[in-house]
Amino acid sequence: MVMMLASSFHHDCPASLVLGRMLLWPAAKLGRLTELPTLWSENVNDKVGKVEKDKSTFDWITERSSCSLPNVFKKLRLQAEEDVKTRNALRPNNSPYKFSVADTGGDFTVLLEAKDVHRSVILSLAERAILVRDDKGNPMFEVTLTFTEEGECRLNVNGEERDFWQVRRMALEELLFRGY
Repeated sequence: MVMMLASSFHHDCPASLVLGRMLLWPAAKLGRLTELPTLWSENVNDKVGKVEKDKSTFDWITERSSCSLPNVFKKLRLQAEEDVKTRNALRPNNSPYKFSVADTGGDFTVLLEAKDVHRSVILSLAERAILVRDDKGNPMFEVTLTFTEEGECRLNVNGEERDFWQVRRMALEELLFRGY
């Protein structure tokens, strides 16, 4: 039992050495341990090599292609539809308002419709950014993209990296939760 526990520790890790010695000391004291067991049989460099090998097959072309403004715009559109469905499902029965998503040319609009209230947020695909405007056409913010050194597509707003949900929240939170 002591030998099995000791063999699972990494020989370069100080905590493992201390714990291994604590487990082995009583056996050595009783004369039952005649040689120091191997504390770990796997070489750490083998694992590092495997990770690097996996990285070398990373399909950066496909990932970079998916990190284009048209693809991200489509993804935001689909996610905004899901947000609207979820928000509508949370409305009380017989609510005097509803939310919807409409395509308007190359743009899409998230709408709040009530008896006397019609508000919206418009997302537009431009040459170098995704533009977010209120229903009066006033700019709220722009979304640009970065393809990181780690191979991730990141959205940028005002110089800060954002996740997709954060961009949608920035664009839609006031519309979807303003007093309703």
